[in-house]
Amino acid sequence: MLLQNEAQVTAFEIDHGFCRILREEAFPDENALVLIEGDALKTWHAIYEQEGVPDLIFGNLPYNIGSICIARFLESQCLPQRMVFTLQKEVGERLGAGPGSKAWSTLSILAQIDYEVEQVSLIKGSAFFPPPNVDSVVIRMEKRPQPMVNVAIRDLFLQLMDDLFTQRRKTVRNNLLHGKAGSRHGKEVVLQALADAGIPESERAEKLGFDELLRLAEAFATL
Repeated sequence: MLLQNEAQVTAFEIDHGFCRILREEAFPDENALVLIEGDALKTWHAIYEQEGVPDLIFGNLPYNIGSICIARFLESQCLPQRMVFTLQKEVGERLGAGPGSKAWSTLSILAQIDYEVEQVSLIKGSAFFPPPNVDSVVIRMEKRPQPMVNVAIRDLFLQLMDDLFTQRRKTVRNNLLHGKAGSRHGKEVVLQALADAGIPESERAEKLGFDELLRLAEAFATL
């Protein structure tokens, strides 16, 4: 459909046999299709550096690399207007999760800084052959007009998220003190930042929403 509408398509495929079929049988004379053979995790970034941010990224991502692939797009600021993926259901739930959910995680936050995430449909395992033991979902990610986190504190914000969610059963106080924040800033600064952000030291990270997380990053930025 994309090629029929004269779109320029760059496709990544690791299976050598499938690549041969695409080149020699399916699209032998299609100049608008650029087929990159190999592991997409190892090949996509060079294309991104060469071509820049595409208009759209979509794909049926392998279960074992789905979250890694999306995280690398986001971390590298490869941010098209829309991304659509078929993923393992649990990964899709993490992308779209909110505060208070067990699925609320660093991946949820990383995705939602720049995108509004919507689950479009559920695909049962029986729809595939051979059928996997898990279900899949189609996730649509639409870029926000403005990111949720100011670029000036983005790196600090993401570092704090790594600290906060390192051990979900521990309090924010313990995770921060035993993480990079504690090593870099010391105990007094950590406790003062929590106080300035209005976050109880005994709280768990999964309970904190974007407003509270932003206040915490801003508190650290001013101390």
